[in-house]
This record gives sequence, C-alpha cells and structure tokens, in this order.
Amino acid sequence: MSVSQGTINERSFYSKELDETLSLLIYVPAAFSPLFKYSLLIANDGKDYFQMGKLARFADDLLDQHEIDNMIIVGVHYKSIDDRRNKYHPDGTEHRAYIRFLAHELVPWLDQEYPTNAMGKNRTLMGDSLAGTVSLLAAMKYPNVFGQVILHSPYVNQTVLDAVTNQPNPELVEVYQVIGKEEYDVKVSDLKDFLTPNRKLHQLFREKGFDHFYDEFAGGHSWKYWQTDVRRALQMMLS
Repeated sequence: MSVSQGTINERSFYSKELDETLSLLIYVPAAFSPLFKYSLLIANDGKDYFQMGKLARFADDLLDQHEIDNMIIVGVHYKSIDDRRNKYHPDGTEHRAYIRFLAHELVPWLDQEYPTNAMGKNRTLMGDSLAGTVSLLAAMKYPNVFGQVILHSPYVNQTVLDAVTNQPNPELVEVYQVIGKEEYDVKVSDLKDFLTPNRKLHQLFREKGFDHFYDEFAGGHSWKYWQTDVRRALQMMLS
C-alpha cells in the first residue's frame, strides 16, 4: 500500500533582522486542509534534514499511519559554511539576529500564512550540530514561542550551558537530545569532543527539571547516524 506524499515548496522570505532574503522549504501534508490546525516543525540546516535526513519521507509515513500530529515542516537553510557559522554559532556575528528572525519574523508569518496551532507547545525547533545549538538557544531565549526542541549532536560550550542554567521556566520546554558514543574526536569543528559536553548538558537538563529525553547512539558526528534517528524523534516529540 503506497503512502500519500506531502508537497514541498520553496519560498523566499525577506528578514529585516538579517537584512537578507532566506530560502525556505515548506512541507505540507498530503491531506492538508485549511479547516484543521497544524503543529509547526522548524528545521535549521533545513535542506540537509530534507535531503540527508529524509525528513519528509518519515513525516509522510508517520502521518499516514496516524502516529504523529498534523504538522507543517519548515526548513531554513544556510548559504555557505561561513554563513552557517555566523548565524548558528553562539559567537557568530549574526547569531542573535538569526534567533530574533526565528521568533519575531518567521513564526508570526507562518501563523498568518497557515492554519497553525499558535502555541509554544505546538512549535518544535530541530537541528544537528551547530543547527542544534541555535535551536536550543532560541528555545531558551523564547520558551513561550518554542516549546519543544530536537537536538542531534549539538555543539555545546559554556554559553549553551549558561543559557540552560539561567532558564527560569524549564517546564515550558521539552527537549529531545541524542549524541554519538564516538563523538569524542570530531574533525569538522573547532570543538573536538562533543560527547563530554553533551553529557554535561544532559545532566544539567535533569538537574533543572526539563522534560527531557536523552540517548547515546553507536556512531559518530554525521548524517549516516542522525538520519536513522529522525523517525524516532518525530514519533516521540510530535505524537
């Protein structure tokens, strides 16, 4: 029995905060109707999640089986490696403006364009590595806007730990966090050991009382391993 496929459209969005036009990939389910309300999943590194993470394929399958809520997926992508770092890294030159773009511009526009459940608990941010970092920091900055966050091997430094430590309302944000057991010598980042800081972050989530899922998978810092986890992340966070 074939699975009904949703549609993916590319749209341009001009951000005043960033003073640039960003490319968005927007997935709408096969059974979309303006009569229903939809949750929002916003994926940073969006094109990577659609192409390498098979995000739309997993969503099609889970929606067809009624295992997850009706949702619209929005992928926000970077223009270059330098652009990605400028926006996603805690010390990036456009990092704060990018987080304001997510909360102050993108979400209001999506709520206006689509029949969304316009509540924080119905909005999920998702990201891998640095894209996970900016997703988490956006949720810590705007917990009333983003009530859930999915983290695939996030980059964790003291800025990230401080943001979680200083979050006065941990009950507002639900966290899904996975990290590879082999991520102690990552070649593609200035941070080599991802595993130890992620374990520290996990412990901090527990101490602060976040609704938090944590798992360590057998593998390293790549889409080969993150892709196999995307389906479970959707099942757990969007059911």
